Amino acid sequence: MAEGPIISFDKVNKWFGDFHVLRDIDLNVTKGERIVICGPSGSGKSTLIRCINRLEAHQRGSIIVDGIELNDDLKNIDSIRSEVGMVFQSFNLFPHMTVKDNLVIGQHLVRRVPKRDAEDIAITYLKRVKILDQIDKYPGQLSGGQQQRVAIARSLCMKPKIMLFDEVTSALDPEMVKEVLDVMIDLAKEGMTMLVVTHEMGFAREVADRVMFMDEGQIIEENKPDNFFDRPQSDRAKLFLSQILHQ
Repeated sequence: MAEGPIISFDKVNKWFGDFHVLRDIDLNVTKGERIVICGPSGSGKSTLIRCINRLEAHQRGSIIVDGIELNDDLKNIDSIRSEVGMVFQSFNLFPHMTVKDNLVIGQHLVRRVPKRDAEDIAITYLKRVKILDQIDKYPGQLSGGQQQRVAIARSLCMKPKIMLFDEVTSALDPEMVKEVLDVMIDLAKEGMTMLVVTHEMGFAREVADRVMFMDEGQIIEENKPDNFFDRPQSDRAKLFLSQILHQ
């Protein structure tokens, strides 16, 4: 019997007051799939992935993550959040803690990992994102790209089944973007299930199994990267790509 999707959206709708931000979203993501979500500002991209770990609550339809339906049941929410890592545009590191302590605290408090073991895990993932030499520094002593790599390592320490990335390079200087994208490319090669909101179209073409284009709260188009970039189907996607690829 075929394994079901690890993430499933069925006719999901969400409003912010009178603003209809997600409209009848249907989406299935299989384990190990890498999906890049693109589209103009305000199209609902970030809201969609924030619904996956209930940072935003949907009002209609259903979302099932790893076999658990997301609803108001706090136990379900906690179960899903323990399996879903998320990296934001802002790094959200604790400024008064060292890099090591930023990686240890979540493991210790949420996963109940003994501190010594949590430190070993932190070292493992700081090596993986090529930033172990910064382990005893504070976030304010690091560049933006280094802080974002620490944020990725912190999520990986929790051993998530799914990683969500929300515009993680948009606040970085151009020379720092590549070092973060390289880490994400390595993750993709290792088979991590990933949903990535980004305008980095080169990354989308290289890494994505599917590219989804959103506008006005709807998934307007989805396709394999080469087809999406070379033969977009909708006029709205054609306009978006002509603007973003020829800046």
